[in-house]
Amino acid sequence: MEYIDKGGLIVYILIFLNIIGFTIIIWKFLTIPRKNAMVKKIKDKLNEQNKHNINIEIEYEVKKLETGLTYIKNIASVAPLLGLLGTVFGVYKAFEEITQKGLGDPTVFSGGISIALITTIAGLIVAIPHHIAYNHFISMIDTIELKAKKELID
Repeated sequence: MEYIDKGGLIVYILIFLNIIGFTIIIWKFLTIPRKNAMVKKIKDKLNEQNKHNINIEIEYEVKKLETGLTYIKNIASVAPLLGLLGTVFGVYKAFEEITQKGLGDPTVFSGGISIALITTIAGLIVAIPHHIAYNHFISMIDTIELKAKKELID
């Protein structure tokens, strides 16, 4: 908690984004593996549709599977930028302290450097798992789409 407090508002924003992102990640881990259900759902509609409509139906179902992934991707992209913003703010604060109190005591600017490091670490801690999860889900969805097209169109 001490590090979170030192990181300030930016770390709290990153924690909030992390909670949202991991909620979506857990939801996707529970829903995407039902890939065979999508193929079965489309097969049930085969009697009344031609090949062109099947392709459209596959695209529609894939789009539904992608719901929420934009949030994960955005969190993975924004988190390191927020960490960098915290870094710049921390360095700025360190230089402000040096300007006001002089450079005689090195502990004068340690608070700002601490903020810089904490926010950088927090940004990376949030970004890395979200980036991995996004790529994993996109790969899963691509595999599902290829399987559906192979089974239903070919």
